[in-house]
Amino acid sequence: MALTITVNGEERSVDVEPETPLLWVLRDTLGLTGTKFGCGIAECGACTVHVNGSAVRSCVLPVSRVEGTSITTIEGLASAAASHPVQQAWIEHQVPQCGYCQSGMIMAVSALLAEQANPTDADIDERITNICRCGTFVRVRRAIHSLAKS
Repeated sequence: MALTITVNGEERSVDVEPETPLLWVLRDTLGLTGTKFGCGIAECGACTVHVNGSAVRSCVLPVSRVEGTSITTIEGLASAAASHPVQQAWIEHQVPQCGYCQSGMIMAVSALLAEQANPTDADIDERITNICRCGTFVRVRRAIHSLAKS
């Protein structure tokens, strides 16, 4: 079944089953491999993308539910001229180790900061539930607070 979705500002037609998880449409159909598969049950957050500006876990979201919305992946977060501020903070604070979870983490953090410019530690704990097996949570928090001070 052909569906039309808007990804990173571009309208795309995809011929997939309506219940196909958005993650697989992004990765396998559209070739946007920055969004990662982690757990498949919306727990780890590696698959986080924005739908209408909100962070969502794409591994359990049927593609049929995102027709008529605006989807942003890690590939669409930055402008052509510069990195997104969260991406720059990740570099400055040396957040990633292996980096596998980081695209989802960056998407979750950028959504949080778009809604709440100066989050507290409690806000971060509540909203950033992505799992990092390398344990870079201290660096993540440091990067978030550096952006909040800006």
